[in-house]
Amino acid sequence: MRVGVPRERKDGEYRVGLTPAGVMQLVEAGCQVVVESGAGEGSGFSDEEYVRRGARITRDPAEAWGCELVMKVKEPLPEEYGYLRRGLVLFTYLHLAADEALTHALLRSGAVGLAYETVQLPDGELPLLTPMSEVAGKLAVQEASYYLKRTQGGKGTLLGGVTGVAPGTVVVLGGGVVGTNAAKVALGMGAQVTVLERNPRRMAHLDDILHGRIQVLASNPYTVEQAVAYADVLIGAVLVPGARTPKLVPADLVRAMKPGSVIVDVSVDQGGCVETIRPTSHSQPVYEWGGVIHYGVTNMPAAVPRTSTVALTNATVGYAIALARKGWREACRQDPALARGLNVVDGRVTHPGVAEAHGLAFTPLEEVLRA
Repeated sequence: MRVGVPRERKDGEYRVGLTPAGVMQLVEAGCQVVVESGAGEGSGFSDEEYVRRGARITRDPAEAWGCELVMKVKEPLPEEYGYLRRGLVLFTYLHLAADEALTHALLRSGAVGLAYETVQLPDGELPLLTPMSEVAGKLAVQEASYYLKRTQGGKGTLLGGVTGVAPGTVVVLGGGVVGTNAAKVALGMGAQVTVLERNPRRMAHLDDILHGRIQVLASNPYTVEQAVAYADVLIGAVLVPGARTPKLVPADLVRAMKPGSVIVDVSVDQGGCVETIRPTSHSQPVYEWGGVIHYGVTNMPAAVPRTSTVALTNATVGYAIALARKGWREACRQDPALARGLNVVDGRVTHPGVAEAHGLAFTPLEEVLRA
């Protein structure tokens, strides 16, 4: 099978769908790999490195997109919709529940859309989302700390405080991978940290691994309202796999936050858990609403592309080899976790969260895999 790796074109996106090491593994598995020239430069990988590992370099993006399996990092942009076609298996982050235009473009094309973020193991783990969630969780507090500075429009609070001065307060909504990593970094910076979580087991886990040094509260409308009101930094780390994120923080609660506070909503690529958040980019990362700074960059891990690309390839390459060797249908039949990554197949929506988000008919996986 031919595997294509196009250059990413999203604003500020420096990651690439495969490292040279990943290319080598696919080539050893019998694949032909076509990499668009310059695709790896942002992550520090030259065309020559890809060639040494067995890839063929092309300057024509259509040639990379013309392969049977295309591996990317982020969703196709409108200018790339023309590359979508029947017979294409697109393996990337899609976040379709928050992107109606792309959903319909994929449906019209007849392509197979396999989303990294909905590949799910029986225990609920999301193995292809986890590495980027770790990165985003750690970056979220770093970015919030930067924009909390008065020179960046923030309230001028140092998260760690100093002798005789109280530290800043960080409130994290969600205790999953993003929330846990955000809490670790905030705690390491010396902040006062509160995590709100619904799952009792997850709450106990957080309390255990962080040795009781943070406050872990059961998440409900009352505790959210109380915690958000005193937050210097609010981190949105809520996830419903494949579906739109519920709005846990309404606009009136944002208005009640302290002027100059900072919101970083990591769940913005699934719609966000804060009512006033909207997608932003690395070139224009923040905006002010109600006196509060909002950070809504949808591809946060692109800020550290070397780390992110290596971590992502480590997670995806095994699944890519299975897809290449067996074809998407047989690979998904044999691996239920991979099958959960199917969001659209031959003009049909195969993920309930995507169907619900856009009011579309849902086709069960069993039906498409039986064909």
